Amino acid sequence: MSGDTKKSSFEDNMKRIEAIVTALEKGDLPLDQALSQFEEGVSLVKLSSEQLDAAEQKVFKLLKTDEGYQAAPVDEKEMG
Repeated sequence: MSGDTKKSSFEDNMKRIEAIVTALEKGDLPLDQALSQFEEGVSLVKLSSEQLDAAEQKVFKLLKTDEGYQAAPVDEKEMG
């Protein structure tokens, strides 16, 4: 895998996934490279899903008050 995917943004991950899909769809990669790309793609999809879950948790931390919505502190341990 190129770079540290744990620190990559969701948008960067999506671009990389798109590039992997495009390369795999061409069908001209040697089997070992195709498998490596597929493995990277699966890892990025899992990471992206975790990033989306974390973002969803931040949204759910919004609390309704009399004055409107107020963000509650997010526990970093919850973010994974």
